[in-house]
Amino acid sequence: MTVLIVKNCAREGPGTLGEILRSSCIEYRIVEIEHDEEVPDPTEHEALIVMGGPASANDTTKAMQQEIVAIEQAVRADMPYLGICLGMQALVKACGGRVIRNSIKEVGWKDLQGKGFTLELTPTGKKDAIFKGLEATLPIFHLHGETVKLTDDMQLLATGKHCRNQVVKVGDNAYGFQGHLELTTAMLDKWLAEDDDLKLLSAEEIKSDHSALREEYENNSKKVFTNFLRTAGIL
Repeated sequence: MTVLIVKNCAREGPGTLGEILRSSCIEYRIVEIEHDEEVPDPTEHEALIVMGGPASANDTTKAMQQEIVAIEQAVRADMPYLGICLGMQALVKACGGRVIRNSIKEVGWKDLQGKGFTLELTPTGKKDAIFKGLEATLPIFHLHGETVKLTDDMQLLATGKHCRNQVVKVGDNAYGFQGHLELTTAMLDKWLAEDDDLKLLSAEEIKSDHSALREEYENNSKKVFTNFLRTAGIL
């Protein structure tokens, strides 16, 4: 049994999550959906993790349809699921919610007023095992222009100023994060060179913000990912 990781975009890999999996000797398989690789039956794995990418969960491409079906299978089987950015939106879409345009694009570490993007844990989020050992306010890196509308049975674990639905939970084992927790320095350099939205911002400022936040950000990300793997019974 292995962890199944679906990559929607070559540059958006598991990052710090991959580091934890490797250091913990947890086997994982990466499917490059961008390269037309077929998504296998997720229930043959211990957990399903879907990363981000520039696509939309509303796309009608074969790749996105495959992804939605796989997420539906995982949730029906009550297996551990973690979605990052697009992976969060695809979770909501697969489970009956809606993906819509956000009022603004959230890109980088700060909003247009220079205020840092943060996750604010809800009362429900403060009690959830995935945030064990973490503060109620967490810095987050963003790269998205869409948001989600939740169904009544979905739980909201964290909110944001410009995009309310930041962390959601479906059932007992499926989590979705709108922001990016997996970012490493090498990944950031690649994103800055390749992502059209990030190219519009100052690369030096983004790197400076990352340097200032890096220790706190990476400690938080590793705690979240470790908590997820523990609640999934994998670690």
